[in-house]
Amino acid sequence: MAEEDVFIKFRALVDDADRKFARVRDLPAFGRAQSHYFQNVFKAYMKLWNYQQSYRSKLVESGLNRWEIGEIASRIGQLYFSQYMRTSEARFLLEAYVFYEAILKRRYFEEVAHGKNLNARFKELRFYARFLLVSLVVDRRDMVIHLADKLRVLVDDSKSNFRETNFKEWRLVVQEITRFIKSDTKLTYVRPLRYCAMLDSLPASQTDLVRFHAKKLFKFRDAILASYHSNEVKYAEVTLDTYRMMQCLEWEPSGSFYQKRPVENKDNGFVVDHTATSGLIDMNLAAAMADPKLPPNPRKAILYRPTVSHLLAVLAMICDELSPECVMLIYLSASGGPARDNVAQPENSVGSSRTSKSKLIARASQEQKSYKSEPHSNGKLLSGDDYDEHLWLGPRGSSGSNNLYPGDLIPFTRKPLFLIIDSDNSRAFKAERGEPVAMLLSPLNPSFENPSVDDVALNGSQFTFFLTAPLQAFCLMLGLSNSNPDPEAYDEAESILSASFSEWERILLTSKVLNIVWAQVLPDPFLRRLILRFIFCRSVLTSLSRTEDDDPYLPQCHPNLPESVSPVSKRVQSIVQKLADHFGVAKSFHFNNT
Repeated sequence: MAEEDVFIKFRALVDDADRKFARVRDLPAFGRAQSHYFQNVFKAYMKLWNYQQSYRSKLVESGLNRWEIGEIASRIGQLYFSQYMRTSEARFLLEAYVFYEAILKRRYFEEVAHGKNLNARFKELRFYARFLLVSLVVDRRDMVIHLADKLRVLVDDSKSNFRETNFKEWRLVVQEITRFIKSDTKLTYVRPLRYCAMLDSLPASQTDLVRFHAKKLFKFRDAILASYHSNEVKYAEVTLDTYRMMQCLEWEPSGSFYQKRPVENKDNGFVVDHTATSGLIDMNLAAAMADPKLPPNPRKAILYRPTVSHLLAVLAMICDELSPECVMLIYLSASGGPARDNVAQPENSVGSSRTSKSKLIARASQEQKSYKSEPHSNGKLLSGDDYDEHLWLGPRGSSGSNNLYPGDLIPFTRKPLFLIIDSDNSRAFKAERGEPVAMLLSPLNPSFENPSVDDVALNGSQFTFFLTAPLQAFCLMLGLSNSNPDPEAYDEAESILSASFSEWERILLTSKVLNIVWAQVLPDPFLRRLILRFIFCRSVLTSLSRTEDDDPYLPQCHPNLPESVSPVSKRVQSIVQKLADHFGVAKSFHFNNT
């Protein structure tokens, strides 16, 4: 085939793939009836990729740039990641990482650094931004830090070489990822946030679980994770809290891809990663790395700052597709009222009393999440000028159409729901409405032993942290160092926690008074782990010493769990006491030893 004909056909294939890609990109991110669109655009890009491989030399002679090859690979990676976000299938996430990493290794965009092609520079910036998000979700922390550094240098270089162009948005991207890294990487996770069968499965209760499976149970297949706060830590449209919940609701594969080693930087800037994926663009590689023994991940819809109408529309779409035997998890993180311009600033110094500390942290929480003042009377929300019973999904000064009321969810209770409300107005959702729903409700205020603005502003929600990384949340609450933990101390603490979860799990599984709402979701490993961590969170916060009313600082659940796992029961409190003794912080708690 003549060189000119090869190039003409190549451009035709590029145009065809780009048109199909645009259709997929503009589709709603939710709903199952879209797989054929993905298949069509995937075939178009595979045809394009194979064609450029077959005629690479002729295309290069005709003027094809290396960054254009990188752009094709980047589109394929983007396609895989978008499909992962729609389906939560790990193989799509791994394929996206494989393509993005290969682009980095082969330095497809390197020539852009030596030229003045603004269009190519924007494509390179978008590549780094997208690869950062994929690396975050895959939990390749070394790669995230490396890519953030590369992006920062690239943005600075772009401002120098393209002075006529405004790169303000890209500076904001750098600020976002820097803040996210600062928030998350300073916390050492001894175990993965994902569900690890080896660490999170509790063998002692397997017999009781088999008995449960003989009854009518619900399968956990879908989740909605929605967040709306004015100044929360985020990258792209993934906030720190939704990121932790995303990780918490996925299986941890045991394949070679997750046997991670550090990313190394050589003098020439070439990155070396010792995993088996390095430098390859192999269409079947991710399938080989996936763990076929694991069940599928629950499908998750991530909603960043949704309007009330958008949230309800997505809820309706997923509920319509939900099988009768399935349960849907809804995680809502939002404040109970609009932001105010005259938000109180944190005090410069912290008094010796715990009351002063609580005031400081409440104000810092108000600044970070734009919470309103929260007067309470014995833990009950007041009326008048204070909160109504709703969550606020809207910007400052917007109208009441941004109020999400508990009644808005009533139509969806016809399907089984597992509801997590993380808000300073969470108890608005406790009233019995519609069909029975399993609910975990956050405290109205966070609790910290030695509060600082950073505890709230940078570390996300305390309640969500307890549900996703309970030991780290416990240490952060008490001001224990987490940046360089003693491995033996943390391993022993994890063993204490694991033993307690095993005991509480057996109590719940053998209880004769367990409410049917909890009984029908308890056999699911993800939901059961959330329930056990809630029991731990509630007991820790109940036992924490305070000089003021405890009620606003305690989480609640509905319907009630058995008294045998109540926060004041001896066998639950004894675990908290054992953990407090282990870390030498027993003085911060009060225990009922009678």
